[in-house]
Amino acid sequence: MGLVPLSELGQEKVVSLPAGGVALAEDLCCQQEKDPEHKSPAPLPRAQVKLITSWEAGWNVTNAIQGIFVLGLPYALLHSGYSGLFLTILSAALCCYTGKILIACLYEENEDGQLIRVRDTYEDIANACCKKLSPGLGGIVVNVTQVMELIMTCVLYVVVSGNLLSHSFSYIPVTEKTWSVIAFATLLPCVFIKTLKIVSKLSQLCSLVHFIIILVVMTYCVTQIHQWSWAKFRLSIEFEDFLVSVGVIIFSYTSQIFLPTLEGNMKRPEEFRYMLDWTHFFACVSKTTFALTAFLTWGEETKEVVTDNLPSFLQTLVNLCLLTKALLSYPLPFFAATEIVYACISRGNCSNYRSPLFALGVRGSFLLLTLLMAMFIPHFALLMGLTGSVTGAAMTFLLPSLFHLKLKWKKLSFLEKCADIFVFILGFLCSLAGIVCSIKGLLEVFGRV
Repeated sequence: MGLVPLSELGQEKVVSLPAGGVALAEDLCCQQEKDPEHKSPAPLPRAQVKLITSWEAGWNVTNAIQGIFVLGLPYALLHSGYSGLFLTILSAALCCYTGKILIACLYEENEDGQLIRVRDTYEDIANACCKKLSPGLGGIVVNVTQVMELIMTCVLYVVVSGNLLSHSFSYIPVTEKTWSVIAFATLLPCVFIKTLKIVSKLSQLCSLVHFIIILVVMTYCVTQIHQWSWAKFRLSIEFEDFLVSVGVIIFSYTSQIFLPTLEGNMKRPEEFRYMLDWTHFFACVSKTTFALTAFLTWGEETKEVVTDNLPSFLQTLVNLCLLTKALLSYPLPFFAATEIVYACISRGNCSNYRSPLFALGVRGSFLLLTLLMAMFIPHFALLMGLTGSVTGAAMTFLLPSLFHLKLKWKKLSFLEKCADIFVFILGFLCSLAGIVCSIKGLLEVFGRV
């Protein structure tokens, strides 16, 4: 069955959407007022639309699943042993699967058996599933969850940037929060990002920096090959430490929030599934190899962030590369979040819908919000772990499997239904475990105050 792009169905003009897709540019905004059940309006006004290639979409996915989490994988292996290696491979397969079923929910078959894109966003999928229960409720829940997850991710990059600068230039008497403000100043041009094409280019640079970091660490590890020993792997594991490892490994593959946007902006959306396959396969191979070589090198001495194990002359170089990676990673969640927020604010307001100044104000406000949260929220890492356990598991496992079962139940085979139910249960357990560990960490911290 072939995919039928909207451009072949008689529409006059297409534009990119906040959380994915293509739609009519001229009349959807006002049509939303007349028909409340109509699909979400396009978010930002664009005179020209620059669709992205499969390679550019792949760079964005790679940016999302090859994040800073990767540096914690060797430490995760320390606490999970051989099961951690298996979990790294299983997580790649599961996250790739949930990405595919999420995009499948955007399509329905027509009378000729061809797949037609009838929904454009994660919100549209949620509304379609909840329309009998409460029209619009599903979309509100999904949008709030997405924005929370994206905001926390953006704030994390600001916090990490300040931390890296503080460690790299410890001889300068400047506080970590001041370094965060300095790093934030380099992110101000993000308010002028209007298309996913620009974000794709930045993601490409981010992936390049990531490969440099991995190359430096692995090259050093190879020079220490005489120290490698499989005896360093644990056969017995502690349950609580294992739960922490599960969270690090699984959520290092999450990209579902961005997938509807990417698929909807691809020149050839029929190549999406193949793009998702090769990006996750490559991520799985690189993560497994990196985590394995690093753990075999340092064993029980492996630190929470593996770059701290490097000699001092390499630490500074790698920290600066990590700083660059953090800053280049910021635009992707920033772009996705501001598109969602802008679409929600401007819905039903046709007169101001195409105001560039209003769009600029939304992006500027969001940028400032991430700085304020980075500066004033105490114990942010633990708080992010708590919210991430809810939002991350929901967007990655719970909602894709639940929506797929709801919308495609009659067309799914028995094995496909079992797979979706398994993913849902796994996501629920991961979320529950993450919540318990995060709350315990917060109680311990506040108990010492």
